[in-house]
Amino acid sequence: MNRHAIVPVAALTLFLSSATVSQAIAEEGINAEALVQKNCTSCHGSEVYTRSDRRVNSFDALHSQVRMCEQNLGLTWFDDQVDAVTALLNEQYYEFER
Repeated sequence: MNRHAIVPVAALTLFLSSATVSQAIAEEGINAEALVQKNCTSCHGSEVYTRSDRRVNSFDALHSQVRMCEQNLGLTWFDDQVDAVTALLNEQYYEFER
């Protein structure tokens, strides 16, 4: 196998292994609701999600905001936890297209 063929194979292997990890965590179940209640709405109420002048205007911006809050609070969530909280907030409040 030539050197240029190794890079796509390595990338595919990494993608498939991360997908397997994501699926395993999903099967174990991430309680996004509990994460939101403990770490988000314990600091601010849900009004931050429903106010008319909210700063979050897209799914990507919502994901970035969740990640920023997670990091600022020093929570050290896994990516799947950030994804689950983002999906929950989007489902409950924002309804952005992905």
